[in-house]
Amino acid sequence: MKKKIAIIEDNVVIRNGFAAVIDSAADYQVCGQYSSCEEALKKLVTDTPDLVLMDIDLPGMNGIDGTMQIKKRQPECIVLIITVLEDSDKVFRSLCAGAGGYIVKNSDTDGIVRNLNEAFSGGAPMSLNIAKMVVQSFNRPQNSPLSERETDVLRGIAAGKSYTKIALDLFISKETVRSHIKNIYQKLAVNSKAEALKVAGSNKWIV
Repeated sequence: MKKKIAIIEDNVVIRNGFAAVIDSAADYQVCGQYSSCEEALKKLVTDTPDLVLMDIDLPGMNGIDGTMQIKKRQPECIVLIITVLEDSDKVFRSLCAGAGGYIVKNSDTDGIVRNLNEAFSGGAPMSLNIAKMVVQSFNRPQNSPLSERETDVLRGIAAGKSYTKIALDLFISKETVRSHIKNIYQKLAVNSKAEALKVAGSNKWIV
């Protein structure tokens, strides 16, 4: 029996492209195509998809919230994000919401089918960069008010690095480093790097 796949994507060209690839594959069939999560959720019980291809930036309910709703209603259903940017923070948050991986929108036919096969085999199709973000999120103390990037910046400060060096290491601008530091000060209610390091260190938020 073919695995049933629903597609939630507001770009009709992309949606039809994925549908054509899926319907041409021997093991898969499209059970529904939707331009919004709201539409798809109404038909979830009757469609009973084995897997949902989910866009993130949708009109109305976004793909992150949509993923949470699908996993809540049908925990066994696999959700794969379809995205343009592999290293998007939104992709990471979608994975945290229950998505099982993602497919890049400009993937070729073989790549799409290969990722579907991987997902149904129990794998999680994603880039090494996103996988690293996921692992780091589990390593970060859950009570820390700092984001992963803010924690990275603070680790750089603790190591005695200059703003320029931190920016180079994290592939961000020096202004972004300053912005992160400002946010760190606000979150930790401190006014200096020394105070920030003391608070973060005592709470083991930078290890």
